[in-house]
Amino acid sequence: MAEGINIHIIQYVAITGSIIFIASVLFLISRRKLKEEFSLLWLFFGLVFLFLSVWRKSLDIIASFLGIAYPPAAILLILIIAIISILIHFSIAMSGLTERVKTLVQEVGLLKMEKGGGNQRRNPDKDS
Repeated sequence: MAEGINIHIIQYVAITGSIIFIASVLFLISRRKLKEEFSLLWLFFGLVFLFLSVWRKSLDIIASFLGIAYPPAAILLILIIAIISILIHFSIAMSGLTERVKTLVQEVGLLKMEKGGGNQRRNPDKDS
């Protein structure tokens, strides 16, 4: 261990940061700024980092299992996996929403046509 570095302070900072992160996500959910379905991965990975912060040996175990020589580098791998998972989740959600918007626009167009209102394009050949 390097001299002058108190490992317990780093651990306390990591635990505090994880708790603040989880509390922030829960606050956003309670204020309806973040939907529950989108918050599950954020909460999951917040709990993963809290677990890693509380049980310091877990990082050594994960790193040795994955064959990573420098255990803190495993945090980077976990962070990359978290970001990719969240991005894939959001991409799936956006794809579904895009299809729903397309369907709704088509339905509104059909309703306007049935009602006889709306901006219907005139055919210049018929009007002549």
